[in-house]
Amino acid sequence: MFSKLIFWTPRILSIIFICFLVVFSFDVFEMELSFLQIIGALFIHNLPSLILLAVLIISWKHEIVGAITFILAGLIYILLLLMRGWYHWSGLLLIALPAFIIGTLFLIGWFKKRKIK
Repeated sequence: MFSKLIFWTPRILSIIFICFLVVFSFDVFEMELSFLQIIGALFIHNLPSLILLAVLIISWKHEIVGAITFILAGLIYILLLLMRGWYHWSGLLLIALPAFIIGTLFLIGWFKKRKIK
């Protein structure tokens, strides 16, 4: 029971987190842009989500990839916030914290898998 929970939780949370990030790209429809500009803006806004989706696909079998990437994604997001001079706890809670949690769960799954082998 516990091993199934450790296996599925980071994967399901990753899917939810990636979908949550995609929602932020919908603001391009509020701008007065041409169709091609909207397509380009959607691509640029969804690039992190696409990268995380590729990482999730790889992490399905290799948990260490998900552990490293999601933890790094959280750290990079914090660094980007600090470099911009904009810091608010809600940004940390909404983006960085879920990335850290998902990365940690992938790491736990990887450790558990290594113990079995």
